[in-house]
Amino acid sequence: MANKATRCDIFCAVVDNFGDAGVCWRLARQLAAEHGWQVRLWIDDPAPLQRMAPDLAAGPVEVRTWPKLWPIPWLAADCADVVIEAFACEPPVPYVQAMATRARPPVWINLEYLSAEPWVAGCHGMSSPHPRLPLVKHFFFPGFEEATGGLLRERDYDARRSRFDEAAFRAEFGLPPRTADELVVSLFSYENPVLPELMRAWAASDRPIRVLRPGVGEATHINGNLSLHPLPFLPQPRYDDLLWACDLNFVRGEDSFVRAQWVGKPFVWQIYPQAENAHLVKLEAFLAIHPAGTRLRTFWQAWNGAGALDWPDFAASLPALEAPMQQWAKTLAARPDLAGRLVQFCLERL
Repeated sequence: MANKATRCDIFCAVVDNFGDAGVCWRLARQLAAEHGWQVRLWIDDPAPLQRMAPDLAAGPVEVRTWPKLWPIPWLAADCADVVIEAFACEPPVPYVQAMATRARPPVWINLEYLSAEPWVAGCHGMSSPHPRLPLVKHFFFPGFEEATGGLLRERDYDARRSRFDEAAFRAEFGLPPRTADELVVSLFSYENPVLPELMRAWAASDRPIRVLRPGVGEATHINGNLSLHPLPFLPQPRYDDLLWACDLNFVRGEDSFVRAQWVGKPFVWQIYPQAENAHLVKLEAFLAIHPAGTRLRTFWQAWNGAGALDWPDFAASLPALEAPMQQWAKTLAARPDLAGRLVQFCLERL
């Protein structure tokens, strides 16, 4: 068990509005609730966090806005035992300078973006001495292999899922009872030029398709066999409810991508776009290790801008995706979660 006196500061500079903030909030909440750490989350833009965690003021994590002008000097006594910079956003210079004056320097972690690329396992845990100060930074890579930092998964995930009532969820959001041949899809995506094409394909489908789209303001829309239903932006625990209620989940970025894998149902990932199509390399790296990667590849690539979108072909493959998706979820869930591995990594160095 973690020492309950362990103090942790997490620094988050939001790039992808909900992805970065979502990962940091989920980690902060888990470190506090499950490991007893005293956690402060410093975030430069609290707006996304307030939407995904409207009750954050009542939780175990202290949330602070990262000021543009950091107080000088910052006292060593107000530096945490563990300092986590999320996605290479270095803490403010006065804070780092204060870290170096502590009798025992903090464990300094650079929490990296999630990737399935082969080099990740070799870089996980590597140290990097500060060029001027007596400090060492450690790189902590989330990942899918045993030799990486793992994935975020709460201890009560299975218990919450066992209590989930799909009929009550549908009634809450004004959805009719499910029909036998209905395909229920959640759609959470970045702007995507092929989305209109997919909508047309859904409308022309030979079975009813009910699409639930969180965080958009449009009215319910029916076109052919497509019923498109807007939902309010859902707090993190309720987003799990949405994934559980659907047969197919379209997800984006990092946080929702990980959540979809715990469900054990077919999903489609829109990776955060990068210059020179660097994101497609990361997409392929994941497809290469997933047991259903061969079946997923063509549609996923097209959804990410590389190739022609063929919904009928992908829809026909959905039944065959069920078993490998369930096995993948079981394989990942059998390994230690990211928060637990991070705690162990830090306690070995405190």
